[in-house]
Amino acid sequence: MMFTTTGSRGLYKAPLSKGLLLVLNGLTVMLILLPQYQHLFIYSLQAVTLHHQVWRLVCGRLICLDVKDSFCSSLLIYNFRIFERRFGTRKFASFLLGTWCLSALMDILLAQTVQFLLDYEVEELPAGLLAPVFSLFVPFYLTIPRMPVTQVLGQVHITNKFLVYIVGLQLLTSSPFMWLLALSGLISGGLYLSNLLRLQKLMFVPSWVSRLGRHVLEPLFSSSQPTGETPLGMGATLDIQRQQRMDLLDQQLLLAQYNEARRNARQQPQSGLLQWTRFFPTLRHRGQNHPPAQPHTQAHASSQPPLLDNSPVAEEQVARLVEMGFSRTDALEALRASNNDITMATNFLLQH
Repeated sequence: MMFTTTGSRGLYKAPLSKGLLLVLNGLTVMLILLPQYQHLFIYSLQAVTLHHQVWRLVCGRLICLDVKDSFCSSLLIYNFRIFERRFGTRKFASFLLGTWCLSALMDILLAQTVQFLLDYEVEELPAGLLAPVFSLFVPFYLTIPRMPVTQVLGQVHITNKFLVYIVGLQLLTSSPFMWLLALSGLISGGLYLSNLLRLQKLMFVPSWVSRLGRHVLEPLFSSSQPTGETPLGMGATLDIQRQQRMDLLDQQLLLAQYNEARRNARQQPQSGLLQWTRFFPTLRHRGQNHPPAQPHTQAHASSQPPLLDNSPVAEEQVARLVEMGFSRTDALEALRASNNDITMATNFLLQH
């Protein structure tokens, strides 16, 4: 669960991520079974620059020829599906397309830099969709918050992002020149997100391609909605999901307190500071179960709403509840009953 920092609803609402996992891994397995075709997918920079085999920039930068690279990149793509849910499939595809094109140029520039500084010619690089995968670490680092999960040796804090970086480090150290692809991907991701030179507008999936994919490819790779789960925070970060679950627990706790108070009220109608049997019916069935008011107290009751104890109520909290559409009387009673906790008061008013 620590690895799945972005939700546990599988590949629902992430058809592009699912398609990449199925197609690219399927092609990797096919090339393993048919090794005579592997030479066509070698990412040879020497063949690109000296022999002008530009097609290798496409074939060599899509399919992994190493099973370890394919496995690690698949884990990362699965984890980074959060961005497809958050940005939408079209923007996510545009990010991958933009960083894929930028990293092709960066690969050549970095290889030339290594040759100029170290007098060493980089002939081949690891094949596969590796640079765009590394580019996804840029939004992962910038937008996914760190949350502590556990502590090792009393000093080392393990966060929800720890295992993702471990998989990235494993992928980084799998080949001698993988660091060049990682640097290329990080630079490309930073350039695309910063939108320098209007790259996001220049490298964007056209609308007709998006419509074609939505009608042709999405039905093939779409996943059904998981059953038996509460639809909390689908595609949200872990802290948002926890906050939503805490809100749900608050509501359940408030209802449990209400039921407990009603049971106690039947046994001891006047016990306690809060007269729950008086408070809750006024919110749920206002105007139906009120006893007839005495003439000499009717004017006073209309000007002063019945409060359940003598604790002060902040007017700004009352105003906030009134702005939400609740009556002032209900807002006052809910705040008094919840000890001026506006969250619990709002939850109760929304449910009752």
